[in-house]
Amino acid sequence: MNHPFRILAISGSLRQSSSNTLLMNAIIRLAPSQLTFTTYTGLNDLPHFNPDLDTDHGPLPVQHLRTQIDGADGVLICSPEYGNGVPGALKNALDWIVSSGEFVNKPTAVITASPSPMGGNYANESLLLTLQMINAQVSQQMALTIPHITLKLSKDGTITDPALKQSLKSILQALQQACY
Repeated sequence: MNHPFRILAISGSLRQSSSNTLLMNAIIRLAPSQLTFTTYTGLNDLPHFNPDLDTDHGPLPVQHLRTQIDGADGVLICSPEYGNGVPGALKNALDWIVSSGEFVNKPTAVITASPSPMGGNYANESLLLTLQMINAQVSQQMALTIPHITLKLSKDGTITDPALKQSLKSILQALQQACY
């Protein structure tokens, strides 16, 4: 296939100086030229999920999210872990997609990173369960937990750990292959 694959990148954090947003941007810089990225910036604009509003059209911010996911060939999610789980804003976004189907068979890479030694493993497991339920295409090669992220990523968003850089390149390669 000659055209680049369109990947929607989503950070699960609303925090301005989030290490997961920095990581997401570092991953985008590592990506091969066959992957082009759009960063989803509307996480904070989504209303709280309400089944009564979950219609074919739904609220405008929800329509925007659904359109961006639908138009992407694949998705990259980078998320922290809050309270041993998925951050509420990211879970809210996924709840808006449950009934509409934009994630069905969509290649999706899931990365959780945390300053803790666990690397956000509970959030990662929860994200994988939700994405599996909505039929996203996530393989073991496209899922990663990163412990001690603050020791592997500089404050300006440079990956300082060579093993992590290689793991991320492998995820990008798996995501690209899944998009074919």
